[in-house]
Amino acid sequence: MKDVTAPILRVDDIKVWFDVKMPGSWPWTKPRKLKAVDGVSFELNPGETLGIVGESGCGKSTLARAVMQMAPVEAGNVVWLGDELVGLDTGQMRKHRKEMQMIFQDPLASLNPRMTIGQIVAEPLKTHHPNLSGAEMKDRVRDVLDTVGILPNLVNRYPHEFSGGQCQRIGIARALVVDPKLIICDEPVSALDVSIQAQVINLLMKLQEETGVALIFIAHDLSVVKHISDRVMVLYLGNVMEIAPSAGLYANPMHPYTEALISAVPIPDPKLEAAKEVMLLDQDLPSPLNPPSGCVFRTRCPIAEPRCAETKPTLAHKGDDHQVACHLR
Repeated sequence: MKDVTAPILRVDDIKVWFDVKMPGSWPWTKPRKLKAVDGVSFELNPGETLGIVGESGCGKSTLARAVMQMAPVEAGNVVWLGDELVGLDTGQMRKHRKEMQMIFQDPLASLNPRMTIGQIVAEPLKTHHPNLSGAEMKDRVRDVLDTVGILPNLVNRYPHEFSGGQCQRIGIARALVVDPKLIICDEPVSALDVSIQAQVINLLMKLQEETGVALIFIAHDLSVVKHISDRVMVLYLGNVMEIAPSAGLYANPMHPYTEALISAVPIPDPKLEAAKEVMLLDQDLPSPLNPPSGCVFRTRCPIAEPRCAETKPTLAHKGDDHQVACHLR
């Protein structure tokens, strides 16, 4: 683990619920609540990387947007450098935006096709540092593009002229240009080839080492998360199943859901891959519109007991920095 001080980010029991009108319902029928995130808490330290993993539909991206105040928060709070963010309007949030940036999943779709990459990377500077002169902005844009491996003489080209990996580097440059303290990476490599994924991951780790920026890294690929993260949080249906240091989580997963995710990670050695036991989960992921009672994982859990349907387990410490939400572990 990296040497850290006081947390820069604290998320306290955050809940993000959406009203969903069911197809075919009467106009006066009350909408149902979709609990995309249902009581998530964690802290993030300066220079730390928190990996967030889970199946599609588990609330990873919604949680990221709630931290950035880009999704409506039903309850709970987000505390950034001592300031509470929930409830702030757009103008009040603007002063925090330059400290909290985001890299999106689809590198090409996140870039404006009508703007050159020089204009794209300069846009945050115009918003957050309007006092900079045109020459200073150009110098800063060229410097940050050079940092992420894009030749500065390409500033007048458009996004469609670059590969997916290059577009993601441009997205990283756009996030870095305002010197943020936190970057949220929302599945930034899932749309890229494996070799390009490694380049982008190594770039993020290099930039973090040089700048000290904290990262929240969201991904499906547990091997990628293991490589880049200091701690890992496992989400299921908007609930935290387990939080632990990366090495401890992979060496000794305690929650059955974490065990299933890790057992599905491919092993490069063909003999070990053929011999390993894969933990298959029964049934599909339940709908967040109608989550199971008690433990939300119980309908797919191989060790579930009757009490799992009655009481929701709390996140409890099971050793140093290792927390698990399970009645049986």
